[in-house]
Amino acid sequence: MSKLENRTYDELALGDKAEVTHMVSERDLILFAEVSGDVNPVHLDEEFAAATPFKGRIAHGMFSGALISAAIACELPGPGTIYIGQEMSFLRPVRLGDEIRIELEVIEKLPKNRARIATRVFNQDGKQVVDGVATVMVPTEKVSVARPVLPEVKIG
Repeated sequence: MSKLENRTYDELALGDKAEVTHMVSERDLILFAEVSGDVNPVHLDEEFAAATPFKGRIAHGMFSGALISAAIACELPGPGTIYIGQEMSFLRPVRLGDEIRIELEVIEKLPKNRARIATRVFNQDGKQVVDGVATVMVPTEKVSVARPVLPEVKIG
């Protein structure tokens, strides 16, 4: 079983980086729509989405935001990190089947155990789809825990 381990405020250094990849699936869009309540047909209805400027279905913008949140919570700084804020710009659509790469980089350490982290998302073609900066409260105590195994959720 894999572990989740954080970096404490004292361990965190400018330029520290982490990267996570995720393949965007039909299941992702359905589950995100269910949890968020965002059932905009541009995400769920191919015929409707084909008539939009995107010419097909796209992932919810905040789905990318949720993946950024997960990368911060699980990778950098990791377990125990508390979100304070997030600036985010959506540069390009994320589509079904895209393999997106979430890149995090510590760009500033602030007083009171806080840090600013660049949050960038790229598609499989290396094109940036999201740009942003997160402000987080970094843990002061070391944490290492087993990565939880989530139950399978059936769709349909």
